[in-house]
Amino acid sequence: MASESSWSAAGAGATSPVTEEELTLTVKWSGKEYTVRVCGDDTVGELKRRICEATNVLPKRQKLLYPKVGSKLSDDSLLLSQFPLKASLKMTMIGTVEDEIIVDQVDSPEIIDDFELRRYEVLDIIYNEANKQKLRRRIEQYNVKLRNPCREGKKLLVLDIDYTLFDHRSRAENPLELMRPYLHEFLTAVYAEYDIMIWSATSMKWVELKMGQLGVLNNPNYKITALLDHLAMITVQSDTRGVFDCKPLALIWAQFPEFYSAKNTIMFDDLRRNFVMNPQNGLKIKPFRNAHSNRDSDQELVKLTQYLLGIAAFDDLSILDHKHWELFSEYNLKRSGHNLKFSTSQ
Repeated sequence: MASESSWSAAGAGATSPVTEEELTLTVKWSGKEYTVRVCGDDTVGELKRRICEATNVLPKRQKLLYPKVGSKLSDDSLLLSQFPLKASLKMTMIGTVEDEIIVDQVDSPEIIDDFELRRYEVLDIIYNEANKQKLRRRIEQYNVKLRNPCREGKKLLVLDIDYTLFDHRSRAENPLELMRPYLHEFLTAVYAEYDIMIWSATSMKWVELKMGQLGVLNNPNYKITALLDHLAMITVQSDTRGVFDCKPLALIWAQFPEFYSAKNTIMFDDLRRNFVMNPQNGLKIKPFRNAHSNRDSDQELVKLTQYLLGIAAFDDLSILDHKHWELFSEYNLKRSGHNLKFSTSQ
């Protein structure tokens, strides 16, 4: 189950010079002016994230206007270096703040084509100097706020929400109908060995809303260490798949180095692209879709509980090949001494 040692070297190695300088832009919105700082190697999508931090207008709600640029700023994948941006010219943003998010994010584009990059492409992304600089800037800009203290000696489990814990596109009168089976039993069991963080590609308001509705944030049997949202992600690019967002775990490690590292962290996500910067720490979970028809048969969290508790004794989780997690013997669970109790009433 060992992976190649080159994965654990992420963040070191060959570099390529980045010549794009930092640029300070003034954005006008709702009668006020806001200052945002970006670089030429950032994308339009990254610019919208920075604007979102300043205004709370979600990127998908923003329309950007700039002299002589036209509609090109509607393409989130384009690099800012492709535009004649000047600090002396002001950008106008049109958008509305979603103060109360009642509706699920079903109007956002659904990603079905989850690709698996070739090894050389992953290494190019990991060692790319521009991506390293983006990560350093994100670490400086994004503050992970703890809901509960980090616990010494515990490993870290980072969980996605959409299609991982929750079917966010099916309709239901009660959100609990869309919750993945055995969610609370899963979190209760793994909490014995892991601190738990939840990282979603949506807004923090939506994360808090959904996790609150599912009873995750104030459950007496486990505690959530922190929540992260789309503003913690960075944009990277591959030759074959173009520009896409990902969740760099190094952001968490940099802010809590005394507790977490590549050796004791594992991330669950239904999109493997999300852990492209940390492939040795990612586990692609089977997506939970069509909750109404699959609710009685989905056993993913039961099996993953066994896996997590089985590997908890390892000093270094990054040496494991999590692609083959289902082959991990239940014998290791029995050796761990954990007693799992899952309710059959879902």
